Amino acid sequence: MSDWRIYRGAGVPHEGIRRLPEPPPWRDFGAPHEPGAPEDAAGADGESARRLGAHRRLVESLHPRPEEVEAVNAALYLRRPLLVTGNPGTGKSTLAHAVAHELGLGRVLRWPVVSRTTLKDGLYHYDAIGRLQDVQLDRAVAGGDPGAGPEARPPIGSYLRLGPLGTALLPAGGEPGAPPRPRVLLVDELDKSDIDLPSDLLNVLEEGEFTIPELERIAEREPHAEVLTADGDRVRITGGRVRCTVFPFIVLTSNGERDFPAALLRRCVQLDLEPPGDEQLAAMVAAHLGEEALQEGAALVERFLRREPGQVLATDQLLNALFLTQRAQGAERVTRDRLAEILMRPLDRPR
Repeated sequence: MSDWRIYRGAGVPHEGIRRLPEPPPWRDFGAPHEPGAPEDAAGADGESARRLGAHRRLVESLHPRPEEVEAVNAALYLRRPLLVTGNPGTGKSTLAHAVAHELGLGRVLRWPVVSRTTLKDGLYHYDAIGRLQDVQLDRAVAGGDPGAGPEARPPIGSYLRLGPLGTALLPAGGEPGAPPRPRVLLVDELDKSDIDLPSDLLNVLEEGEFTIPELERIAEREPHAEVLTADGDRVRITGGRVRCTVFPFIVLTSNGERDFPAALLRRCVQLDLEPPGDEQLAAMVAAHLGEEALQEGAALVERFLRREPGQVLATDQLLNALFLTQRAQGAERVTRDRLAEILMRPLDRPR
């Protein structure tokens, strides 16, 4: 019986790391997205491939519930954000990638929210300190002459970068004669934010525009500025104002850990995402690990589906358990069962 272990706990150095197999498809970071890198025919980049599965040709068989399809279409028709609430691991973030994949909307812009996140973080960042340092350096090179001339000053656009929300609100391009296509923006875990962020978002989501004061102040002298986007491309901003021509498809996700103000809720299409059912779960496993893994791991899939009512288990826990127990075929059955127990521990179980 072959030893599946890489780390053995023996305290003796060895070269076992060389035997470490390829990572799970959803944890393969070997081909990160680079600015200008080609996407596949469906417009998916490395992150979408991890989200949708290595076998994403099967993604159309994920069997979304009718209410999920209807909510997505309502958000598309009404040009409103989609607020998706559900337990961890129910596929809230994946929904944004699935829509971008099916509609050919390119790379999903992702804005992960934490307790310190502000609206400005999503719109743009201005490196004022970096610009000041470069100006001082240029003057020093010019012999300390304070009147070395504006040509010695770096352009302000070199110190500005649009955030994910700011990039999503850029005027949309497209093929000549074809209607412009919206970008897809994932605002992940909005309920983790500071209490003010949901209210701060209201005006931007309603008007579809924002201003960059640093550029507005110099608009008469420098009406245009070239700035970086969240994609790593350069775009021209005129007059310090960014206004969308087509409202982006925005997915706001929440684990249901807090309530949002009514003013935000009325501006969104709301969707409560239920845990995946039999067909959805089978399609997810097949999309990530293939049909063979679905058959070999039937017992684990059944265990996941028949968990106790109210027990919180995430689908990625099941995927991890299926992947590892199959890679540990050389281990004893009791070891594989113990691995499954470790990886599929309910998230709401008291410690």
